[in-house]
Amino acid sequence: MSELDDPRVLFSAERTLLAWNRTCLTLMAFGFVVERFGLFLQIFGRGSGYDVTLPQLSHVAGIGFLLLGVVLQLLAVVQYRRLVRTLRAGEIPRGYWINLAVVANLLTAALGLSILLYLVF
Repeated sequence: MSELDDPRVLFSAERTLLAWNRTCLTLMAFGFVVERFGLFLQIFGRGSGYDVTLPQLSHVAGIGFLLLGVVLQLLAVVQYRRLVRTLRAGEIPRGYWINLAVVANLLTAALGLSILLYLVF
């Protein structure tokens, strides 16, 4: 439990959550690029005797990065919510909506999950 009675504790936790959001979004974008690169390799390698296992590996790695991004998004929200529960009333400014960053993370995770489902099916 924090005993600082300073709203900067909340803002610091929120900045950390948003940093996780950016990191996870980058992981998901990288996963999408890696997965699509396998498609490029398939088209490029047709008829040239190119090894077919590389595009499959690219597909699995891309899906893995996307899944990692989504899971980390959800874990970051859980960690943030745990910290917010320990704050006292003096550390949360009146009228401040502490769930805006949570909503941003959950929407990003949902969009990442939808891209993941699109790539898998």
